[in-house]
Amino acid sequence: MRTPNLFRKTLIAAGLVAAFSAVPFAQVAAQDAAMQKQSDNQTVPDKTADAWITTKVKSELATTKGIKSTDISVNTTDGVVALTGTATSSMEKAKVEQIAKKVKGVKSVDASGLTVSDTAK
Repeated sequence: MRTPNLFRKTLIAAGLVAAFSAVPFAQVAAQDAAMQKQSDNQTVPDKTADAWITTKVKSELATTKGIKSTDISVNTTDGVVALTGTATSSMEKAKVEQIAKKVKGVKSVDASGLTVSDTAK
């Protein structure tokens, strides 16, 4: 008479093992769905590209003679480079815009935040 109890306990244990082993798969499926929803906005490679563009523009400005790059900030979003800060002349401002436009991956340049200093006359 012990055999039916042992069989019942084994059957219940096997059922519990099967049920609990499916839990991680459900969690993975939920995480995959959440990741797909997040990737609709902007993917990691796009953010990496924006960071690379910002770094490349800053590097080009720092190595170009006649540009005081320490007074200019660069920010990139979706390939659009935003320049802010102060240029010493309108020629320097135009040169900064031109350099930024030449960097690979730049879609456009917004230099509306880049002002010309009044001290350089």
